[in-house]
Amino acid sequence: MNNNKPAETIEDTIQRQYACIDKVREINNEKAGHEGRQPTYDVRIFGCQMNEHDAEKLTGMLEEMGYTKAAEGEQADVIVFETCCVRENAELKVYGHLGLLKPSEGDKRSIIAITGCMMQQPHIVEKIKKSFRHVNIVFGTHNLHTFPELLLKYLTKGKRVFDLWDATSQVVEGVPVTRAEKVKAWVNIMLGCNNFCSYCIVPHVRGRERSRNKEDILQEVTRLATEGYKEITLLGQNVNSYGNDLGLKDAFADLLYALNEIDGIERIRFMTSHPKDLSESLIQAMKELPKLGGHLHLPFQSGSSRILKDMNRKYSKEQYLDLIDRVRAVIPDIAFTTDIIVGFPGETEEDFQETLDVVKRVRFDLAYTFLYSKRTGTKAATYENQVPENIKKERFQRLTDTQNAIGTEINKNYEGQTVEVLVEGKSRQSDAMYTGRTSKFKLVNFTCDRDLTGQLVQVKIVRAWPFWLEGWLIE
Repeated sequence: MNNNKPAETIEDTIQRQYACIDKVREINNEKAGHEGRQPTYDVRIFGCQMNEHDAEKLTGMLEEMGYTKAAEGEQADVIVFETCCVRENAELKVYGHLGLLKPSEGDKRSIIAITGCMMQQPHIVEKIKKSFRHVNIVFGTHNLHTFPELLLKYLTKGKRVFDLWDATSQVVEGVPVTRAEKVKAWVNIMLGCNNFCSYCIVPHVRGRERSRNKEDILQEVTRLATEGYKEITLLGQNVNSYGNDLGLKDAFADLLYALNEIDGIERIRFMTSHPKDLSESLIQAMKELPKLGGHLHLPFQSGSSRILKDMNRKYSKEQYLDLIDRVRAVIPDIAFTTDIIVGFPGETEEDFQETLDVVKRVRFDLAYTFLYSKRTGTKAATYENQVPENIKKERFQRLTDTQNAIGTEINKNYEGQTVEVLVEGKSRQSDAMYTGRTSKFKLVNFTCDRDLTGQLVQVKIVRAWPFWLEGWLIE
């Protein structure tokens, strides 16, 4: 890792990146003149919503540099991997993709760049150096904004570039962004995490919490509204602690009140909320602000207070259930979604039954369930009482069966109801259908004979499926 923090200001760094963007664009325009085509790019995304938004920044920089998106099935001139290391499976997928890109004699050679959380781990960087020598550029989460400079360096010198920074206290503004969607947009409000859950690698690779200035967030969302975006999702590893590093109290709720006033934005969502930091001011904001809707994503991870302590989650099962009750007392019809880990080290059958008990008592609309994945560098990776894979998988199946039955029952209650849907575009279910979500985050596919993307429409639900609702448009 490069332990030397940049001495220059962020403004100077960004100005230099734009100068590099101009130089790479000149190189690409000259190449296009010779070859009769513009060079192409492909950004491959692994992991969470934060990575999806980082990929939008990479795409923005690439397009500013004169690259165009590669057609499906075409090998691009530049391939960028935005990687994830939260679970082993995500890392294995990256290695598999890299192996397939290893060029044979006479093959087209793409410039391959890798960034993201995997690259903040020295042992993985060493593996890339030794085992994947066709990778040309490696950089991390803390210097994503320097990609134009690193690409220019490779284009002009032809040597592999490795540039990894240690954690930084800086928040970078002004990076070009090309949004993946036209109705919904991701908006970072903070970076990093201070919680150090014993199973989680994120604080080690994303650094400590750094909140963006409120004014910068408001300017970004106002700009999105003028561009026609209708929904924003505020991103942070723990949005409930927004502003703590700036010495502010109730900063997240204050931000939500300010965002609610921006004309054009119809819906405001946020993730992820940590139960230990969910404040009364946030609960009140959710009750009072119409754009927040009736949905809260609140991970509980395990129903066992003993396991929660080993996870370093800083709340008990009883405290989590009390929080659920407090929210429902203010917003009775709220829809809860959650995250659950199965097979954390030392988890017994009794512990797992506690998890099932929480699922049955809360009755989540949707749960994102995961098998525990051992991560090098985390405290839980050193625990000796790892749960065997066959037991983890058997418990996982029981958990998903329980939750899916509850989710289906909840969805069945929507049959015959009319709901308001923000239309996101064509449905994957059928070319004759469009898709969107309700304020409670319910996915709805509905029959419609014209494009109403970006509009709020009324849809009558005629059939409930386990993970989505089917309906028709009410004129």
